[in-house]
Amino acid sequence: MATLMVVSAHAADFVWRAGGAIALYHDKGWQVRVLCLSYGERGESARLWKSGKTLDDIKSIRHAEAEHAAQILGADIRFLDAGDYPLEVTPELRDKLVQEFREHQPDLILTHSLTDPYNADHPRTTQLVLECRILAQAHGYPSPYPPIGAPPVFLYEPHQPEQCQFRIDALLDISSVFERKRQAMECMEAQEHLWAYYTDVAKRRGVQAGRNSGQSIRYAEAYQRVYPSVGGELV
Repeated sequence: MATLMVVSAHAADFVWRAGGAIALYHDKGWQVRVLCLSYGERGESARLWKSGKTLDDIKSIRHAEAEHAAQILGADIRFLDAGDYPLEVTPELRDKLVQEFREHQPDLILTHSLTDPYNADHPRTTQLVLECRILAQAHGYPSPYPPIGAPPVFLYEPHQPEQCQFRIDALLDISSVFERKRQAMECMEAQEHLWAYYTDVAKRRGVQAGRNSGQSIRYAEAYQRVYPSVGGELV
């Protein structure tokens, strides 16, 4: 069984930006695993803080929201609880990610953009993912699991792509699974203001996908590729 690994800085990022891909690959028969490095408890839960919730309350709420969303999309999910704002990359966190890659042997990895002037946790996560991919390939890295191959890495669309040097290399048709993505988004009640925003993004990318393919596509997600594609033909 092929494996899709999605690495999310905060508990909701994977839903807004890659929920369609997760549902689509699950329906194709892939194992899909989401790693949430944090709950987004400090920087992305303003509504909960304003309502008087404690830090532990917020973590618990965000855990439940993300877990429900992952279930709808068809993904296994693991929370590493590394903290956010700032998300600090420690040796322990780095090793956890390497061991995840080694154990689950991803065939495809999705994560954040390389640049984001509005959220330092996002590119910090991306750099960690790219470093851990390298380490997981190294035969000398200590692990009970074998080295990985060379899984392609795709970066999902940031909140403000024009400010993040985001380049669209792929438009993924998610029309068949968009209603599930919408249901998953509605699990994230702490950020209800983003439900309509990311629905509009999916519609806009769908129009662009149709224009670039000559097909009728209603909803799509945009991705940037990190490494070149390899094969016997250009497609």
